[in-house]
Amino acid sequence: MKKIIFVITGFICFLTIQTNAQIRYGFRAGMSSSQLDNETIQANGVSVAIKDANYGFHIGAYGRAKLSKHWYLQPEVAFNSTSVDFRVTDLSEGLMDKVLTEKYRYLDIPLMLGYKLGPLRAEAGPTGHVYMASKSELGQIGGYERRFNNFNLGYQAGFGLDIWKLMIDLRYEGNIEKFGDHMSIGGEQLSFSQRPARWLMTVGFSF
Repeated sequence: MKKIIFVITGFICFLTIQTNAQIRYGFRAGMSSSQLDNETIQANGVSVAIKDANYGFHIGAYGRAKLSKHWYLQPEVAFNSTSVDFRVTDLSEGLMDKVLTEKYRYLDIPLMLGYKLGPLRAEAGPTGHVYMASKSELGQIGGYERRFNNFNLGYQAGFGLDIWKLMIDLRYEGNIEKFGDHMSIGGEQLSFSQRPARWLMTVGFSF
């Protein structure tokens, strides 16, 4: 993981030198809306259902290197926080029927290739997710454990608008791994059939 971050950092520095002041820097912040359908899975007598995927937030920085008149490369780094509500029913040790929340924090590293025509932009690229921390109320379930991969890969694609030094983006994000791969109950692995996705609305300011 350190090698991945090192390579990306080195690439950004290389672009900065090669483009000779043809690079813009700035900050970005916004909200995200996760796209998860209601789905129920069972393990060791416990029923776990996705109830709501809550709104999240993200904040970070970017650098945009101009490659030609219209094309650009835009590496980004952003901290993001999201949460999901689960309805849990456990009949193994008395009746449990509760809505429990699990929160996730990641460091996102998108690398966007974009095409700019006037103030309008279209862009797409891979996104790395570096796991940072989580907080879960699902620990109330007997035998519940969570084990996250340190690094996941996804992608982002969308459109943007530049107005003076302001930038507005709307993107869709998809991921490769299935949601819930980190969850197990009594040693039995849980995994929902769907892959996590979300819409991201971001406002940025460039220097």
